[in-house]
Amino acid sequence: MLEVRDLHAWYGKSHILQGVHLQVSAGECVSLIGRNGVGRSTTIRAIMGMVDAQGSVRFGDAEILGLKSYQIAHRGLGYVPENRDIFPTLTVRQNLELGMKTKGTTGRWSVDDVFRLFPRLAERADTQGGVLSGGEQQMLTLARTLMGDPDLVMIDEPTEGLAPKIVELVADLFREIKRRGVAILLVEQKLAIALDLSERMYVMGHGQIVFEGTPDDLCGNALIRREWLEV
Repeated sequence: MLEVRDLHAWYGKSHILQGVHLQVSAGECVSLIGRNGVGRSTTIRAIMGMVDAQGSVRFGDAEILGLKSYQIAHRGLGYVPENRDIFPTLTVRQNLELGMKTKGTTGRWSVDDVFRLFPRLAERADTQGGVLSGGEQQMLTLARTLMGDPDLVMIDEPTEGLAPKIVELVADLFREIKRRGVAILLVEQKLAIALDLSERMYVMGHGQIVFEGTPDDLCGNALIRREWLEV
């Protein structure tokens, strides 16, 4: 479904991504993990057309590197940013409606669907997004992306700063996303969540992929964990 080959990206003169490769199959959950500052967020921003990059990014049967972000989104690739990026003056319901790929059409997700998954959003349906708590804004950002009915969703640090109870709600949503056949590329700092949700994992270090394997493979590789993950 998604295949990234020899991906390079720069911020100014800083060479951030140095030949990144990864792939995500249909319906699969894949985690991209590593210490802060190694290029994980830059990787998914480059895939989404938000960073100038070189190499190859294929989604489905087409090369998408070089397309605009909205063109990539319309091909079925969703993106949930770390900074949440909701519309603060619009209500929860209006934020969700703006996430629809084509207003009035029905995909795998509907507003009522989202409200059943997140009763707290239903309670706050007519509340402006800017007054929601951090956890509620994270729920809204995830839900708004799903309203676009993506085939694959890339999620950047979804549990950062959230209370444990909200983290479990978010993890439950990921399981529901997988159940509905939507693939996930997850950038996550909490190793336990990534291990629990993922079929495969990539570890990134210094702008390159330094490990690829299953959660069991990673658990059994003390050298990789010590060198690239542990503080």
